Amino acid sequence: MREFTEQELVRREKLNKIKELGIDPFGQKYDVTDFSINIKEEEQDKTHEELEELHREVKVAGRIMFIRKMGKASFFLIKDKLGSIQIYISINDVGEETYNLFKTADIGDIVGVRGIVMKTGTGEITIKCLEYTHLVKALRPLPEKFHGLSDVEERFRRRYVDLIVNDEARKIAFARPKIIRSIQNYLDSHGYVEVETPILGTILGGAAAKPFITHHNTQNIDMYLRIATELNLKRLLVGGMDAVYEIGRNFRNEGMDKKHNPEFTSIEVYKAFSDLEGMMDLTEALVSNAAMTLNGSYEVDYQGHHISLTPGFKRAHMVDLIKEKTGIDFFNVKSTEEAIKLALEHDIQVEEHFTYGHIVNAFFEKYVEETIIEPTFVFGHPIEISPLAKKAPNDERFTQRFELFINGCEYANAFTELNDPIDQYERFLGQLKEKELGNAEANDMDIDFVEALEYGMPPAGGMGMGIDRLVMLLTGSDTIREVILFPTMKPRD
Repeated sequence: MREFTEQELVRREKLNKIKELGIDPFGQKYDVTDFSINIKEEEQDKTHEELEELHREVKVAGRIMFIRKMGKASFFLIKDKLGSIQIYISINDVGEETYNLFKTADIGDIVGVRGIVMKTGTGEITIKCLEYTHLVKALRPLPEKFHGLSDVEERFRRRYVDLIVNDEARKIAFARPKIIRSIQNYLDSHGYVEVETPILGTILGGAAAKPFITHHNTQNIDMYLRIATELNLKRLLVGGMDAVYEIGRNFRNEGMDKKHNPEFTSIEVYKAFSDLEGMMDLTEALVSNAAMTLNGSYEVDYQGHHISLTPGFKRAHMVDLIKEKTGIDFFNVKSTEEAIKLALEHDIQVEEHFTYGHIVNAFFEKYVEETIIEPTFVFGHPIEISPLAKKAPNDERFTQRFELFINGCEYANAFTELNDPIDQYERFLGQLKEKELGNAEANDMDIDFVEALEYGMPPAGGMGMGIDRLVMLLTGSDTIREVILFPTMKPRD
């Protein structure tokens, strides 16, 4: 067993004193009737005399964050899930036995308080304690400046402590489900049905990514943790569920940085009889509605930029954006050989499996992507990098696909869905050839999905969006680890 610090030894002595008083140091049920913020909001405008006349009784519970002991009367601050509130406790109000119990309290202990709302001489809303209940003894002291630890990774390893002492972390933790709920409410109110599809599968598909591989012992087969939900959701369109969505975890065995975690949350939405334009309208509505729901405004300040999420996002073809930055018009580039020549002249690394479309995408990533600040739907992706999207009707080198970029980062990816089983089969064959040439992110052949398309999938639009990145944007968080409660971390040595 590890050695205890001096503070921890003192707290264990107090633990024994509480036991000697016949009190369970780790608590029982407590009936909370009120929360700190609600009390403050409802009573802040009242005078001291009005509160005395009102004689409002409340019951709160929370963690002690500050104590000022003053002989026979003391002040302490408790933090509940919504905020914090000051408590005044006096031996004259609670009696000597209870006051002695209070004197065993440390910062970090969890307590319950029944009392009357009052206002101090300085105008601070306070609860005058009439009944003090010890609930939980904290055996470890809270760090005084946890947010400023030199080893910032400890904040994410010990998220529970981060949530106690870091108000911003707690704010983000409550904002995330609010954003998700706004998306669900919008889709539910527009006729979409939320569904669940398998996380384990035997086929790698739905996105270009490296998978996590596991093993099913009973069937003695390797399986993948899903990298996307796309193909199963489109099977549901075949089955007649004409508007579906899923919010869930995906897993990609790739690098970690400020925008990537191996385990992440996305939403995918599919709508029969829609198309790329319909998905643009939907994506715009979901993002704007989430911003308004969370912040009461379409305006956000993020990483040094003021960004407007007001509906009416810019829409631009990938080739046109490349031309704006480089002067090269890839509509007029007719061969892979010509594209390779341009790539070499513009410091683009050409991989063995690259053809015309890969080079177009490489130009976009190098010269355009990070320059996009305001919300922009970039459409017209090359067919080589879009195996599940319909071809563009006016130029079959490109597809009916868009990505939403904000502040140099991709937030959503959408298609007019490919529903031609013959074309889809050929695209899968192309992916297998890329895999043979070394593209580890190429899709497998999903023959069952091709068979599903042969039964007939309605014309449809589909969209996938990263929930974590959206939360980052709307909460002003610089790293994905701030918005995932328990991000993937390297174990301690």
